[in-house]
Amino acid sequence: MSHRVYRRPRCQRCNLPEHLCLCEEIPRVETRTRFLLLQHVMEAGKKSNTGRVAALALANTRLLTYGSPAEALDTTLLTEPGTWLLYPDGPTAPPDAPAPRQLVVLDASWSQARRMTQRHPALRLLPRLVLPPPEPGLLRLREPSHPSGLSTLDAVARAVALLEGPEAAAPLERLAALRVRRIAECGTLT
Repeated sequence: MSHRVYRRPRCQRCNLPEHLCLCEEIPRVETRTRFLLLQHVMEAGKKSNTGRVAALALANTRLLTYGSPAEALDTTLLTEPGTWLLYPDGPTAPPDAPAPRQLVVLDASWSQARRMTQRHPALRLLPRLVLPPPEPGLLRLREPSHPSGLSTLDAVARAVALLEGPEAAAPLERLAALRVRRIAECGTLT
């Protein structure tokens, strides 16, 4: 006897199941910093992915797929002056360096992000914006595999807070918390 798993239809915009859709709640956040989200090809279809939601919220952003045979990465985007990489460790920029004009965010699992950085020389050469560890009590759907682990949306919100101020980050933080609450109340992403 075969068992069919019922899958609820997903929102075409935010990729969440329609009953969890966040589209009406997604703010439009203006930033001076341009965000370049490199979404690993394996993340694009995941319902748990938050990179797409972050890209929808940020007015000054570009979302690119990394690792797709159909879409080669334009490396000139990574070598623009003032480009930094949001990453948990590695060579940070000097304290007196000007703020980044563009921040590359890897939307991937920890192992995927590590491999992306190892395989792409331009990513390895970028100065890094390293976020402080998350505070205890941060709403999460799952325990991270890395002590500094955050969802892409949470990481982007924290980066915006550092670069643009807490007021600019507040709508993103509210959106991330709302997403976690909705999914937790429902008990599932299916």
